[in-house]
Amino acid sequence: MFRARSLSCDPPIDLTKMEIPDDEYYQQTERLDYFYRLVKEQLLKYQSPTIGLFPIETIGRSNCSNVRDCVYTAVSVWALALAYRKIDDDYGRTYELEQSAVKCMRGILYCYMRQADKVEQFKTNQSEDSALHSSYHVMSGNTLPESEHHLQIDAVSLYLLYMVQMISSGVQIIYTLDEVAFVQNLVYYVERAYRTPDFGMWGRGNKYNTGKCEVNASSIGMAKAALEATNGFNLFGREGASWSVLYVDPDAHGRNRTILESLLPRESSSKNTDASLIPTCSFPAFAVDNQELKTVTLEKVTRKLKGNYGFRRFLRDGYGTVVEDQNRPYYKPAELKSFDSIECEWPMFFAYMIIDGVFKGDDTQVAEYYNLLRPLMLQRPSGLSQMPKYYYVTRDHIESERKRAHSQIRLPSAQGQGSNIFLWGQSLYIIACLLMEKLLDKSELDPIGRYLDISQRGRSSQINTKYSAFEGTPKDMTVQMAFIAESTRLQATLATYGIQSQTPTQVEPIQIWPHNELIKAYKYIGHSKKLNLTGRPSRPFGSIGTSKIYRILGRTVLCYPLQFDLTDFYMYQDMSLLVDDIKGLVAFVRKSWKMSGRPTFCILIKEEHFSGSQASEMLDMLVMFKMGDCNGIRVRVDRLQTLISQSFVEHLDFQVPDGCAAQLLFSPMTELNVDILPMNRSRRPSTPGPREEGEWTEQDLQELHHKPSWEIIDHIRQFEALNWQSHVLTLLLEREGPNFLTDNGTVEERMNRVYAKAGIRKDWATVRYCASIMRKVIDSLAPSITTLLVRGKVITVGVFRQDERIITRPTTPAEITQIIYGMCQTHDIREAVIQQEMIIALAKLIPVKPQLFDGMLKIRVG
Repeated sequence: MFRARSLSCDPPIDLTKMEIPDDEYYQQTERLDYFYRLVKEQLLKYQSPTIGLFPIETIGRSNCSNVRDCVYTAVSVWALALAYRKIDDDYGRTYELEQSAVKCMRGILYCYMRQADKVEQFKTNQSEDSALHSSYHVMSGNTLPESEHHLQIDAVSLYLLYMVQMISSGVQIIYTLDEVAFVQNLVYYVERAYRTPDFGMWGRGNKYNTGKCEVNASSIGMAKAALEATNGFNLFGREGASWSVLYVDPDAHGRNRTILESLLPRESSSKNTDASLIPTCSFPAFAVDNQELKTVTLEKVTRKLKGNYGFRRFLRDGYGTVVEDQNRPYYKPAELKSFDSIECEWPMFFAYMIIDGVFKGDDTQVAEYYNLLRPLMLQRPSGLSQMPKYYYVTRDHIESERKRAHSQIRLPSAQGQGSNIFLWGQSLYIIACLLMEKLLDKSELDPIGRYLDISQRGRSSQINTKYSAFEGTPKDMTVQMAFIAESTRLQATLATYGIQSQTPTQVEPIQIWPHNELIKAYKYIGHSKKLNLTGRPSRPFGSIGTSKIYRILGRTVLCYPLQFDLTDFYMYQDMSLLVDDIKGLVAFVRKSWKMSGRPTFCILIKEEHFSGSQASEMLDMLVMFKMGDCNGIRVRVDRLQTLISQSFVEHLDFQVPDGCAAQLLFSPMTELNVDILPMNRSRRPSTPGPREEGEWTEQDLQELHHKPSWEIIDHIRQFEALNWQSHVLTLLLEREGPNFLTDNGTVEERMNRVYAKAGIRKDWATVRYCASIMRKVIDSLAPSITTLLVRGKVITVGVFRQDERIITRPTTPAEITQIIYGMCQTHDIREAVIQQEMIIALAKLIPVKPQLFDGMLKIRVG
C-alpha cells in the first residue's frame, strides 16, 4: 500500500557531523537545492496564483483553505528563504521564496479585512457568530458555507505572531495605515482569550465533540505569545514612524498569563492533556514562562499521548478512526468509549519535538525523534519525502490494539500519500530538517527571541525602544509611589503626620488623569473610518496599565487606579476593603510587571478617606508605604517629578482622525477647594429634616403611588432619610425614566447623589439598594468568574430553588449583568449586588487558599 522512504535522495543525518565548514560550500548549496525542489514541488506548486493561499487538500478541486495550515506553510517557505540568504549566488531564490511567503500572509490579511465588521463586533461580544472565519476560498478569499466552527483564537494569534517574526527578519507585509489599524484591532480581538471559550486547534470544541466550545490552554498560550510579540512592535519595520506601532493592554496580557498557568498542565476542563500544548509550550509560541510548569506539561503530553507513529491529539479522539461515523458532525453520548486506545497517531508532532530539541540544544532528543520520524516518511515517485497526516488502526486489528496498546501495525492516511500532501506536517518536516542540518539557525527562525528565557529577551529584538515590550524584571524591583492629595488642606493635614504629598497643581506639567480619560485617548488607537473600526473598546485599565507614565500628544500623564474612582462600584467606599485591595494591587504589580523601568503607583488621597471612623486604616497604610515596605515588597515614596526618571514611560502616538480634534479635550484631575480641614470634619447629621430618620413607613411610600409625578417630587425631602429618598426616586425612575427632570437635576443625577452620600455615611443598605436600582456591575466580575471556572468549579447565581442559572463557561459582562439582574432583582432588590460581592471575594480567595475549595464542584452564591 505504501513504501518506506528511500535513503538515496535524503540520507540519514549524522548529528555529530552537522557543522558545515566553509570549505564544504558545495555540499551546503546542494542540500539547499534539494529543499528548494521539495518546497517547489510539494508546497508552492499548490499556492493560489491570485491571493497566495494554500488548499487544505492538494488533489481534486479543493477550494477550501485553512488559516493555520497556510501560516505554517508560509513559515516553511520563509525559513528556506532565510537559509538561502547565506548563499552569495542564490539565483534569485531568496527573493522568490520571501515574496511567496509574503503573498500568503497578505492573502490571509485580505480575507480578514473583508470581515472587519466581525472584528468590530467581536471586541464587545466574544461570540461564535462574530468570530473571524478560519477557512476561506483558496482563489477568491470568500467565506465558505458554515461547515465548521470558526472561533479559533489560536489561528489568529499564530498569524499575528508570525507577521511580527517575518517583519523582524526584514520582509515587508504591511503597506498602509489602514492595514496597521486593522492589525491593531486583531490585537484587541485576541486580548480576551483568557475568558473566551473557543473550539481550539482542532476546531471541535470540547472532548465530547458536541458542538460546545470551552476555554483552552493552547489558545490562551498562543494569544499570550502574540500579545508579547506585538507589544510595541512597528509594523513598517525600521522605516516605520510612531503611527505604525502596535499597543497591547498589559493587564490583558497579565490575565492571560495567570489563567494559562492556572489551567496547565491540563488543556481544558474536558481534556486532561492535548498535543496542541506542544506548540504552545515550545515552538512556535514558547508561551510558558515557568520552566518547571513547562517541563511538567510536556512530560504529561509525552507520557499520555506518545505512540510509535506519532502523538495522539488527545485521549479518546475519534478523528480518522475507522469506527467514526463520517456522516455525523457530532458524537452521541458515551460514544467516546468506542475510540479508546485506537486513536490516530500524528507523526507531525515528532517534527515538533525535533524542533523543540534543537531550540533546547538537546541533541539526544533530536536524534530520538528523528529516528522515530524517519521510517514514517513516505517516498513519492520523484524521490522526495512526504509526511502522512496520521496513522490509523485498521478494522481487523482494533480489538488486538485495545487489548495491548501500540502492538498493531498502523496504516497511513490518504492525505499524505501520492499527490494529496498534508501541507501542515510537510512544512514542519522541512523546518525541522533545515534546523537539524544547520542550514538555518534557531535565532534566524525566531528573530524576536521567543525561545529565550523571559529575562533574556529584553529589547534587542525591538525596532523602536521607546515603546513598551514585555521582558524580565529583577526579583528585588522597587514599586514607586506618588501620594496625590486632592486639596492643599488635606495635604497640610497629612503633613502633620509626617506624610509628604503633592496636589495636582504641584505636579504640573505632569497631569493626573482618571482612568476614563485614558480610555478616551486609547479609543483612537486602531481607529479607521474606512473600515468602520472604532479602535480600543471602552474597557477599564487595570493596575499594570495605570502604573505607567504616559506621553500623550505632548502631555505627560499618570493615571490613578480604578479603585480610587468612587463613581464605580461601591465596594471601595469601605476603607478596610480599599486598604486591603491597594496592598494586593502593589503585590500584583510587583509580580506581574514585565517592562523596563519601575512601575509608578498613584495613591490618590481623598477627603472621604478621612471622614469616618476608618480613617486610621488609610493613615496606617500611608505610614507603612512611607517606611519603604508593603508586606515585604520594596516601596519608594517621593515627589512625582523625581520618580519619573526611573519610571517606565509609554509613548502613546496616534494620528487624530478628521473631525475628532474637538473630542481630544481631556479633563485631568484638578485641585479641590474646601472650606474645612478634612481630618477635623465630623460626620454630617443624618436627621436635619422635620421628622426623624427611619420614622417613615411603608404606608407613606404606598400613598405616593397614587399621586402625580410633580407631587412626588415635593415629597422627596419629606424625610431626610437617604433610604426614603432612594425609594421615592425609584418610583419616579420606574414611572418617568432616568432623564426625567426634577427641581434639582434629573432622576438619575439625584439617585447618584443619594448613592454617594450613603457611601460616605456607610449606610450600606441604601448603597446596595441604589447600586441595584442603577444596575451597577463591578468591572472585575467577568475575570473573577473566569478565575473560578478555570479551577474546575461551577457557579450558580440567582435565587435558590426559584430562578437559578448555572455558569459553566466564561461570559461577557453584558451576559453577566442580564443573568444576575434578571434572576435576582425580582425577588430582592439588593440580592444582585450582594452576589457580586460574593463572587469577587471567592475569586480573591481561591488562588491563595485553594485547599478550602477541595472537593467542591459547585459554588452557589445565591
